[in-house]
Amino acid sequence: MRRIENNAVGIDQGDLVLFSDFEDDGAMWTGEGPRLTRKRVNFGELYADTPLVHVSLSMWDISNSANSRVDITSENVARDGFDVVFRTWGDTQVARVRVAWMAIGTLRSEDAWDI
Repeated sequence: MRRIENNAVGIDQGDLVLFSDFEDDGAMWTGEGPRLTRKRVNFGELYADTPLVHVSLSMWDISNSANSRVDITSENVARDGFDVVFRTWGDTQVARVRVAWMAIGTLRSEDAWDI
């Protein structure tokens, strides 16, 4: 559990299309084996320290002819943003994915002094 002592708490959120590989026969749709897509997300404001980030699938379009194998996570979380990372493997065919995300953390207080 993370306790936020500061009364300046920021919540940033968004929803982004991570890829749409069925349109151009991309690797997530036509490939096999381990595949990975990574996309950087920048926050609207700089956090005072590293925030907590939650990611989830808000839409996925996937073939029903193979097993559904999906791993989605956040990596390289920093005060200014993070990477959304989507992985699949085997014969899974993913046409497109949209990701919802939320970041919660301490903001710099307007009363803080630079010393």
